[in-house]
Amino acid sequence: MSVILCTAGYDHTIRFWEALSGICSRTIQHSESQVNRLCISPDKRLLAAAGSEDVKLYDIRSTNPSPFLTFKGHQGNVTAVAFHCDGKWMVTSSEDGTVKIWDTRTASVQRNYSHGSPVNDVVIHPNQGELISCDRAGNVRVWDLGENKCTHQLIPEEDTSVTSVTVATDGTLLCAGNNNGNVYIWKMQQQGDVTTLVPVTSFQAHATYITRVLLSPDVRHLATCSADHNARIWAVNENVLAAASAASNASEPPPAVDQAYKAQHMHTAGGQVPGVTTYALTPEQAKRALPLEANLGAHQRWVWDCAFSADSAYLVTASSDHYARLWELSTQNIIRQYNGHHRGAVCVALNDYSDAR
Repeated sequence: MSVILCTAGYDHTIRFWEALSGICSRTIQHSESQVNRLCISPDKRLLAAAGSEDVKLYDIRSTNPSPFLTFKGHQGNVTAVAFHCDGKWMVTSSEDGTVKIWDTRTASVQRNYSHGSPVNDVVIHPNQGELISCDRAGNVRVWDLGENKCTHQLIPEEDTSVTSVTVATDGTLLCAGNNNGNVYIWKMQQQGDVTTLVPVTSFQAHATYITRVLLSPDVRHLATCSADHNARIWAVNENVLAAASAASNASEPPPAVDQAYKAQHMHTAGGQVPGVTTYALTPEQAKRALPLEANLGAHQRWVWDCAFSADSAYLVTASSDHYARLWELSTQNIIRQYNGHHRGAVCVALNDYSDAR
């Protein structure tokens, strides 16, 4: 299977689609609950479906509609799931306030990290040695798997839920979106075993809740999805990112920032961690919004999720209006509309890489 595209949502089904024809080729019943997130393993063999408290693992190549493993341990909705590069373990986040690492061969919990607040999202850094998660209390946390601890705690806005995080495929950027519609971007720098986070910019991407942020595989675009019925594509502009390079080259943090502004826009506890330096955004940096490339506005309700194609030229969106849509970004046209869900489509997974990854 060269292209695997699947969607799921509130109708308790997982649907596999022929990407080009728009035909639903397979439907799996997920009767126990809605499906919150989907993830395809890098080798295209496994599909993880995150539901209410459990994660189910399906064999994509099998015709068996039942999962061959169920991961039990969370006490609330599972909000995110991601595979390690070799598929031997995966990470999940949950409204129960925890991030868990699981052995995909035994369905056993290997690590358990507590946020103290419902966790909305978690991703794996491309170095495979760090996790980044975010929660309803407004925290973004970086977990060092080697040290087995949280090394950074970022608070973009006090008491504002951070709904989604994304890391660049080359590990250079971290982006987060929140309930105020704001996007925050940090540059991630590796110096030996030490990670430094340098704030780059923040800007309002939507007028209301952001549901998903996602950097493209080529790290040239940032997609944001929102309750405002839109998905937007922003250019990851080198001129904007240059602000981080200037800050990172300074031996000291930038000039003092007004404390009220700092508390409102970019508070970080990362500086409390030995060997890690972080910076607050200056008002000048915060004005550097990424250029808007496209507004994908055909959705009739909330846009919950999105997935880029491997070449970063296409985007698939999932919406509460029951549809998933395939967009050609260069023309902003809908190439295919996937119709089959009887209730809201809230998650999508796409793997069209030519080789197993």
